[in-house]
Amino acid sequence: MAGAGRGHESTVVFVNADVVTMDERRPTAQAVAIRGGRILAVGELDAVLAAAGSDARTVDLGGRTLIPGFVDGHGDFTQVARELDWVDLAPPPAGGTSSIAELLALLRGRLGRLAAEHKYILGVGYDDSMLDERRHPTKEDLDRVSTRLPIWVVHASRQMAVGNSMALDQAGIAASTPDPVGGTQPGIVRRPDSREPTGLLQDAAWAHVRLTFFPAIPDHHHPDLLRRTGEHYARLGITTAHDGGTDVSGMKMLRAAAEEGSLPVDVVCYPLYQLAERMRGDTAPHRRDYVGRVRVGGLKIVLDGAPQRRSAWLTEPYLVPPLGEPASYGGLPSFTDEDVYRMVADCFAHDVQLVAHANGDAAAEQLIEAVARAARKQGGQGRQGQSGGQDRRPVMVNAQTVREDQLDRMRALGILPSFSSTHCFFWGDWHVASVLGRDRAYRMSPARSAARRGMRFSLHDDSPVVSPDVLFLLWSAVTRLSRGGEVIGVDQQLTPAEALRAVTIDAAYQHFEEAEKGSLEVGKLADMAVLSANPLRVASEAIKEIAVLATLKEGVPIYIRERAPLPESLVTAHVEGGAGAAR
Repeated sequence: MAGAGRGHESTVVFVNADVVTMDERRPTAQAVAIRGGRILAVGELDAVLAAAGSDARTVDLGGRTLIPGFVDGHGDFTQVARELDWVDLAPPPAGGTSSIAELLALLRGRLGRLAAEHKYILGVGYDDSMLDERRHPTKEDLDRVSTRLPIWVVHASRQMAVGNSMALDQAGIAASTPDPVGGTQPGIVRRPDSREPTGLLQDAAWAHVRLTFFPAIPDHHHPDLLRRTGEHYARLGITTAHDGGTDVSGMKMLRAAAEEGSLPVDVVCYPLYQLAERMRGDTAPHRRDYVGRVRVGGLKIVLDGAPQRRSAWLTEPYLVPPLGEPASYGGLPSFTDEDVYRMVADCFAHDVQLVAHANGDAAAEQLIEAVARAARKQGGQGRQGQSGGQDRRPVMVNAQTVREDQLDRMRALGILPSFSSTHCFFWGDWHVASVLGRDRAYRMSPARSAARRGMRFSLHDDSPVVSPDVLFLLWSAVTRLSRGGEVIGVDQQLTPAEALRAVTIDAAYQHFEEAEKGSLEVGKLADMAVLSANPLRVASEAIKEIAVLATLKEGVPIYIRERAPLPESLVTAHVEGGAGAAR
């Protein structure tokens, strides 16, 4: 596996460490030696020191925990980068926005600088279900901030946004504007007594505005923006990031960063299926292996929306349907069955890994049937404990309401689920009270059901929907506590060991990278993180309090926590290695 920034050729031995290897044959160790960016030896102290040689430098970790670097199961790395400098409108505890008044105050805080530059104001992460008013802001609300600058505030789901009057005018959104074709709900939300837009755009309407009228980041900022995003991931212990649904501009951003060598972490990306041909030139250098820390892993399709905004496609109706929808409403698909069958078959025919967003069980059914048809035609049962067929590892992203019978068929077909378990915390109460009802909500992100079947799966935060905080993700998967303190389905709680596998070795398996990443084994890349405590030893409730003290990519520290109580020998190894570490 090629990559920029390989570790220097001197040998370093980490001693006095609580080593969690994620290698089933040797789950713990006393020491780890690295050389040339790879793991040289793992095991008992004397044996590792002997393998390292007399000239090896030792780093005493003072009993702290050494684990494999985290592997992101799914996220939108380039979208995190785009939003890095936007106004954060997330509700507590991720942010501080609990009301529309607070939202407007945060936007006004950016007004002076942006007004002077005559540009725009962009905010992101508001959640109508968490605001005191329990509604979306309107164009009139945003006009109270400015009528001279366009303002867009993007919902936490990233599938809808609200614009002020100037932003809507620039995008050509008016009472006479027809709704675009596609999407799970009317794209332009209008007042009940007229066709006047409220300011809220959904699905196809928002996608059209985002791709056509949304302010673009100047090209020369891309490498620095992605570098800072990679440093943000490194601070959280992540050494491999995921960019699912890469669009044209996102791929250009990644390629520019790759060419400049500015990425501190690996990024595996999955361009949108519909854009693959347009992106062929930019993706070509990255299809076989990492070049400049960027690799194209396959293609992505999006089959439905999000349950928290009642746009996931369900077989049973929502507990409370969206305003204006009948009681039978259960969401709508993004594509017809025939379109999905065609896209999946095309990926199978060209040996391209497929990643499919499917939140609702009806969307999950559509994907399962498409994979079954493609497998019968092309061959392609995976390796979820089954034999036969080509190992394609199609991925069902989110799989939030997937049923028990569907998990059985997914296992047989080799479909890997990637669960967004932090939804239990951020939206669990909302799902119980208004969206799914208690029975379905208690089974959301059914990772324990998958574990009982011996399925390999990953966990993810779906960043930027939720911050890529892996330790919080582990805590959420293990406790399944909601904001209100309710356990959202005790039967679906994972053990800490199961959760840790899902963000290390099994996430690497999902990306076809288990031979290089995900565990501390001889010959693998020295992608590692130093933690303040062992998530397998502390109380489940304390997992989210664990701190990442350092992150190493191929043996070189890319993050060392400022004022962290780390031994000077680790900092010395970093300085002598000549690598830049984020702080």
